[in-house]
Amino acid sequence: MKTITVFTPTYNRAYCLHKCYESLIAQSNQDFVWLIIDDGSTDDTQGLVESWIKENKIDIQYHFQENLGMHGGHNAAYRLIETTLNVCIDSDDCMAEEAIEKILNAWDRIKDKPNFAGLVGLDADESGAIIGTKIPETIKETTLYELYNTHKVLGDKKLVYRTEVVKKYPPYPIYEGERFVPLGYLYQLIDQDYKLLPVNDVFCVVEYMEDGSSMNMLKQYRRHPKGFAFSRKSRMRLAKNFKDKFKNAIHYVSSSMFTKNGAFLKESPKKITTFFAIPFGIALNFYIRYKTKNNF
Repeated sequence: MKTITVFTPTYNRAYCLHKCYESLIAQSNQDFVWLIIDDGSTDDTQGLVESWIKENKIDIQYHFQENLGMHGGHNAAYRLIETTLNVCIDSDDCMAEEAIEKILNAWDRIKDKPNFAGLVGLDADESGAIIGTKIPETIKETTLYELYNTHKVLGDKKLVYRTEVVKKYPPYPIYEGERFVPLGYLYQLIDQDYKLLPVNDVFCVVEYMEDGSSMNMLKQYRRHPKGFAFSRKSRMRLAKNFKDKFKNAIHYVSSSMFTKNGAFLKESPKKITTFFAIPFGIALNFYIRYKTKNNF
């Protein structure tokens, strides 16, 4: 069995998925499986993937499901993965040069340390510039929360998780009529129990597409309020300080207004904080409505 699964949730990305494929066949270390989660594509994704499977250049697994959104794709991947490690490379991104080799070399340093959930590495853009900042070399272990809030690292980073760890936690919830739950929900749960090994190597080359979730966050807030409210409740519950708790309470109030949930205060894990966040949540809700008025 291969050591790592590279999984790619995709929806109608046949026009760009080849870049990810080309980056994978170029890897010097082929100790991986590419798992493609086709989230209900209506383009030629399936035919394209079948042609790559026939080429037999790398080990490819293909799974088709009804459209459930990015988090639904992650649920399917975590259910199907059997390798020791896993990493998500989005359909508009590429695996960096020598990334598999670098991941497995770093993994050798912690594979016998059960308190480590995996690795956290760097993302870069197509010019090679690091997204955000590098990780301070003095850090020998971290959580994702500590990385951003204690060590003040900036920008998206690439997570490589131990599969047996990921499978311990509940899947992302699926809400009828919605297609998005923030992926950070799972990462925050893992943070409570495990550490990550920081690695200052680029694992992923990213391109933020105009149709990608990163470019459309305010519209996502409005289209998927149940998913965001769920995430904000979890973040309030696990917040390390009042600032984080209050910020997430504001977002929770705003999302609850979109869902017309009159019981939001009763359902909040931090009722007093949520009560005082109500005016700010109302203001945020009006701001999101104003900024997205031409899309709804």
